[in-house]
Amino acid sequence: MLDELPLDLDRDRPEPLSVQVADGLRHAATTGLLHSGDRLPSSRALARRLGVSRTVVAAAYDQLHAEGWLSGKRGSGTYLTTAPAAVPVRAAEPGGTDAERHLFDLCPGAPCIETIDPAAWRRAWRAAADHSALVRKDRAGEPEFRTAVTEHLLRHRGLGAGSDTVLLATAGTSSAVGELAAALLRPGTSVAMEDPGYQRAAGAFAAAGVRVLPVPVDAHGLRVDLLPAEANAVYCTPAHQFPLGARMPAARRVDLVEHARRSGIFVIEDDYDGELRYDTAPLPLLATMAPDVVVHLGTTSKILSPSLGVGWLLAAPEIAAAVLAYRERTGTGPSPAGQRVLAAFAAHGDLARHLRRLRRALPPRRALIVTELRRRGLGIVGDDAGSHVVVPVNSAETEERAVAAGQARGIALDGLARHHLGPRRDHFGVALGYTALSWSDLVAAVPIAAECLARPVAWSA
Repeated sequence: MLDELPLDLDRDRPEPLSVQVADGLRHAATTGLLHSGDRLPSSRALARRLGVSRTVVAAAYDQLHAEGWLSGKRGSGTYLTTAPAAVPVRAAEPGGTDAERHLFDLCPGAPCIETIDPAAWRRAWRAAADHSALVRKDRAGEPEFRTAVTEHLLRHRGLGAGSDTVLLATAGTSSAVGELAAALLRPGTSVAMEDPGYQRAAGAFAAAGVRVLPVPVDAHGLRVDLLPAEANAVYCTPAHQFPLGARMPAARRVDLVEHARRSGIFVIEDDYDGELRYDTAPLPLLATMAPDVVVHLGTTSKILSPSLGVGWLLAAPEIAAAVLAYRERTGTGPSPAGQRVLAAFAAHGDLARHLRRLRRALPPRRALIVTELRRRGLGIVGDDAGSHVVVPVNSAETEERAVAAGQARGIALDGLARHHLGPRRDHFGVALGYTALSWSDLVAAVPIAAECLARPVAWSA
């Protein structure tokens, strides 16, 4: 079996040898040369056969372990555990409802739970349950949670919490937006937002009586030069603009914070997909550039799981004080349970190890979807960061037909139409996430999605 595997390496290719080994083993599994339960050779034996160092094969095996393809421990053998099905889904029955169809979800916004270590996850929940019941919860957040997040931000985002900022726990990004709107913006005031942009944030502002002013975006994110003078605040996603995927360059970040200072307003920096980037150097966070006017928001829902229901807010002391005063007035605040789980998960390095696994697992997923789309001549934007890409199309009709074609074939695609905040539409396209599905389901679903985008057909076809 080993001699039949397509593992011929090419040292002239730009891909590292470890990536070529992992790609070859995946191909062997998807084409039936390997089957679930097959034992793979040791890293030493395979390295000897391929004429590479053992480190190369070990890195490939680690990658496949992280993706869920392999199981086994050092000394006990390595086994293939996943073999994708040849037929991914069956078409919907005529007249069937969404609930009756098996949809492969390629919509963005979901985490990659395959990289979570189940043992570490269970340990964290057990540790959280060992706490005694609370009489009163800390409105600012559990101390151990705030410590864990402070260390996480410093290590992974280069953002330190000093005397000029205060870190608070939140119940997630949308909840934090709602709190900021209620605590700092009066009903009838306005906030500028990217268009297209994050609808849940827009909904949180609207629920607080704050008017949303759509601002166009381009290949570099929010158009600072088009910010309306009457805006009392700005909300944006500079790390990976949602949904178009632009990374705001340093010069525009400087323009944004200077505009905020001149205008006497504050900026809400939603660090959407901020921990996830490829082939690019990190850019300075708005919060590190201007902690006096920037409120930084983060969450565990994309890097770990939305089941925790926790996030964080880092802001100047007067802004944090206003949020805490709002919580005291309303009796609201984030639940301690999810905070304790996250703190326990981070306590012994499991969060850092999880992020390393996640960063190893996502590049092959991105490569799979990008390769398939480009093979069919489709354009792609937003693929240098985050966990989704966007395929631009030429019209609203083409977008609708592509989404409908995917639905008819069991693939959930996300058109840009629902992300626009106003009647004007400058962007047409489909966003494809690559984290919600297992690797085997992704392998099966992506070619179908690419076909629907390349040759969209009507729902009834």
